[in-house]
Amino acid sequence: MMSMSQTMETEEDLLTCLHIKFYHPLQISKDLYGLLPVGTRRRHSADDPVRLGRDTQSCSYSLVDPRVSRKQLALIAYRLPQNPDLLFSIQNLSQRGRLCVNSSALGFLERMDLPDKALIRFGEYEMLILRESGEAKASFEVDFDVLAVPPSRETCSCGPVSTPVMDTGLMNHITAEIRGLGPQETDETLICHS
Repeated sequence: MMSMSQTMETEEDLLTCLHIKFYHPLQISKDLYGLLPVGTRRRHSADDPVRLGRDTQSCSYSLVDPRVSRKQLALIAYRLPQNPDLLFSIQNLSQRGRLCVNSSALGFLERMDLPDKALIRFGEYEMLILRESGEAKASFEVDFDVLAVPPSRETCSCGPVSTPVMDTGLMNHITAEIRGLGPQETDETLICHS
């Protein structure tokens, strides 16, 4: 007969970790990540979804940004039969906007399996999520970080740009849209950025 301690997860069990790396074009001038435990691993129960949004009451983690939905997204842990890995799906909780996972767009309440490496976009945010496998079944860790450059620029795992880009390729079209300028000259070159 197994004792209770043999069936429960121990502190020595290697936990699966979701490394979540954020980028926003205005992150230097605004304290968008002030409520995130950047640089600190946090342990979560596998049966409780990790919710991200601006609402500090209903979300596990919050962004300090009025343009982020109250509930933006959820990361849900699950397991498959005969598979020891803890896997994750992502669900769009925002009624206002779409959530892009690599090149797939998710509408409100739509969900999809999260690959081991995924580029997530909503609004002007980019999140690179990397899953590091572990042995534990009942819990996992989340580790937040902030990137200096957009992960789409490093991974080039994005679709074609839908708006024209200046022929110099130096001006970020998001920054141009914020200023209301828009591109002034265009060419047919597609560059990989958001």
